Amino acid sequence: MQTAGALDEFRNEPFTDFTAAENKTAFEAALAKVRGGLGREYPIIIDGEKISLPSKFESRSPFDHATVVGVFSEGDTDTSLVEKAIAAAEKAFATWRKVPAAERAAYLFKAADIMRQRKHELSALMVYEVSKTWAEADGDTAEAIDFCEFYGREMLRWSEEQPLTRIPGENNHFQYIPLGVGAVIPPWNFPLAIMAGMTMAAVVAGNTVVLKPSSDSPAIASAFMEILEEIGLPNGVVNFISGSAATGEAMVTHPKTRFISFTGSKGVGLHINEEAAKTRPGQIWIKRVVAEMGGKDAIIVADDADVESAAVGVVQAAFGFQGQKCSACSRLIADEKVYDALLDRVVELTGKLKVGSPLDADTDVAAVINKRSYDTTLGYIEKGIAEGGRLMTGGKGDDSKGWFIEPTIIADVKPGDTIEQEEIFAPVLAVTKARDFEHALEIANGTEFGLTGALYSGSQERIERAREDFHVGNLYFNRKCTGALVGVHPFGGFNMSGTDSKAGGREYLLQFMQGKLSSQKV
Repeated sequence: MQTAGALDEFRNEPFTDFTAAENKTAFEAALAKVRGGLGREYPIIIDGEKISLPSKFESRSPFDHATVVGVFSEGDTDTSLVEKAIAAAEKAFATWRKVPAAERAAYLFKAADIMRQRKHELSALMVYEVSKTWAEADGDTAEAIDFCEFYGREMLRWSEEQPLTRIPGENNHFQYIPLGVGAVIPPWNFPLAIMAGMTMAAVVAGNTVVLKPSSDSPAIASAFMEILEEIGLPNGVVNFISGSAATGEAMVTHPKTRFISFTGSKGVGLHINEEAAKTRPGQIWIKRVVAEMGGKDAIIVADDADVESAAVGVVQAAFGFQGQKCSACSRLIADEKVYDALLDRVVELTGKLKVGSPLDADTDVAAVINKRSYDTTLGYIEKGIAEGGRLMTGGKGDDSKGWFIEPTIIADVKPGDTIEQEEIFAPVLAVTKARDFEHALEIANGTEFGLTGALYSGSQERIERAREDFHVGNLYFNRKCTGALVGVHPFGGFNMSGTDSKAGGREYLLQFMQGKLSSQKV
């Protein structure tokens, strides 16, 4: 276990090689163990008190409607819970903010150590709850470990003496102090990594939080709360409420909420930003909003690209975790000189993907998250074809047991078409033909989003041009546009993709702190 006093340099947690027989056997054992514990009830937790409400809801597996992953109290039915949770967080903040940064960081290192020991069990729970394939779930858990290890180290760095210009006759000191009570509202698609990263970044900076996970993924958040209890995190530092929109709204609008950390859809993010901007009675600050709101990400393939490498990267980025990543490639923009050859190869590779249960080690594409996503996605596919797109593969769904949609490619999509503009968040790839590299850049920048993007090209000149003019927060060259690593690829985007939060970057913790200067005459 890492301790604050003797830290190694940060290293990303290795991914599991499931081609190794011993790793496959270990993960199968974890799936069996988790299966045996499915259906249990998880409590709301406020100031360490475990609360059960009469009204419940179930988290059901997306790939098997009959499988109940967990049972949860419906926090929306008790309007006093948010008030109680914020009061508990406010009380805890009075002491937590004074805990030395090294001690706060040590809690993160302990949490990372436990997650590392239980990596397969946490990943297996995500397989059941959000239908992640083995590799996708393993990557999620590794990223959660990375966030704890990285943010712990970063807090130690920010707590050091900060540089100032010195003048005679004064001793000046600049420090970063925490903000207060925060509302943390994470998404379901990275239910451990993003949830843990958002929560523990705020906590290590000295804040206290009220955490409301997505109602599609409360079980993995509950498992994380059990880890926080195990490491002895003081009561009230992280308070947990399972619920839906009403609970989140109450957290956002409460006058004692100092900041809101949100990852999710553009519509919800804009609503949160609007509500947070309103000053309510008893509020003595301007609330801070940290928002990551999705994207409509494009991979450009130039006429001098390695078509095979590009095709592999596009398929991985478009259909990994069923396209349910804000970083996923949902648009392929290809130079007309390579358009047909590239399209043929992308279709061929997509046809080799195995669609099925994520319980199987060789499944590539599993179920989308819920019925709403299933219905909406099929509607987008119909819209894409109706607007002139050419269905190349996929296009069908199967909801007999779970929410399965075939990996779908629609070619000849025009700039400005619905599926070229709107985030679908599903295994649907829109393919657009560009006249040349300049036209491709114009198309790529022609949405309201700006999260990730990629360019495949053999020209360094074009790469430098894209570096200058491809307007996204995370830009990749000759590789896929998904798979950002903590500390390596600080993550966050422009425009309607959010506040460019740069999760996993050196400046991320500053969003949860404020600077204080003290000056003493000598």
